[in-house]
Amino acid sequence: MVKTKLKKGDTVIVIAGKEKGKIGKIKQILRDENPNKIRVIVEGVNVGKKHVKHIEGIREGGIFEIERPIHISNVAYYDESKGEKVKIGIRIREEGNKVIKERYNKKTGETIDIIYEKEKK
Repeated sequence: MVKTKLKKGDTVIVIAGKEKGKIGKIKQILRDENPNKIRVIVEGVNVGKKHVKHIEGIREGGIFEIERPIHISNVAYYDESKGEKVKIGIRIREEGNKVIKERYNKKTGETIDIIYEKEKK
């Protein structure tokens, strides 16, 4: 399984394609065996219509709007405080007897969030 720096709930901006410039939160990450096929579903972005046939007693028919997946390379992490897209990295730092793995803003060095915190052996 391929690891990504983005995760569910992150605010992202679309940087390529017809939806370029739109901002939303990641609802789901769709992973595949092939690392080149990781896609994300972003709230309110790349909305398409789906025609659903009515089945008696099971579901209503009609035309529904659903969010379609976007390739992960077409989105970037969006820093809401600065109002711009930023590159994020992962670093491991040690504080006393703890090892901390965190995501950080590569431009400013600010910590975005902590992935895990473990006691040193």
